[in-house]
This record gives sequence, C-alpha cells and structure tokens, in this order.
Amino acid sequence: MIEKLFDEVYEKFKLNFYKNIFKSFENREATLTATETFCVEVINALGRPTISELTEFLEISQPNTAYKVASLVKKGYVNKVQSQEDKREFYLELTDRFRKYQDIKNEYIKVVIDRMKNGLPEEDLKKFEEILYKISNEYMPEVTSSEE
Repeated sequence: MIEKLFDEVYEKFKLNFYKNIFKSFENREATLTATETFCVEVINALGRPTISELTEFLEISQPNTAYKVASLVKKGYVNKVQSQEDKREFYLELTDRFRKYQDIKNEYIKVVIDRMKNGLPEEDLKKFEEILYKISNEYMPEVTSSEE
C-alpha cells in the first residue's frame, strides 16, 4: 500500500508540473527538448556542477555532455563560469530564465505544503518533516543533493 500511495503522490506532482508547463506554451513556444529539460533539472539538483561532474553523474560521454550544455547555454538557461583555481574547469550556473521555469514546479509544492499546514496538527507536520529528511538523506544514497 505504501508503494502505491508514494507513487500516486509522485505522479500527481509530476502531472501538475507537466500541465503547467504545457499551459505556459500557449503564450510562447517550447524552448527546451525533453532531454534538455532533464539535463537542466540535474544541473539544478547538483548545485553548480562542473561539466565533468555532470558527465560523471549522467554517465554519458564528455562530448555528449558538452553538446547538451552548449545547447542550454545558447537557449539562455545555463551559464558556464570559469573556475578561478583551474582555468580548464567551468561551473554550470542556472540563469533567471531557468528560475522562472523552476517557479512553475515549486508553485504546486507550496500549495500542497500550505494545505498540509492548515489541515494537519503541528506534531504530524514535524514527524512528516523528519521522515522526509530521512528519505532524502539516508534512504536515497544513489542520488546526491546539494540542499539540506
């Protein structure tokens, strides 16, 4: 039962996000391919990775990563910032254009959290927060996170 409920919640967040992304395409053309969308999401989750770190995480070739990053730079979602320590390395930073895209995703998370705050006792919210922390920091070692 827990697997089904967890999957339902995950799917509902995704569906809401996809619906809002498509709704925003009514006013403008889609600028990112699905692969580019996944790539920019990974860059965000890794928190200012180098191209090497992104390549390692995605487990794809360096030229393939460089091609995807160049496309994201050209479309205005990513900036490459040269390392001060090692001039051969570049950090990938997300732009304000990405932040607008990210806001679409975060809107619904805020709505759901606000509903939980208004509908659940404080002790349930604290316990839920503890459980989420454990899931993120103990039960998902295959995936890194830059936020705590």
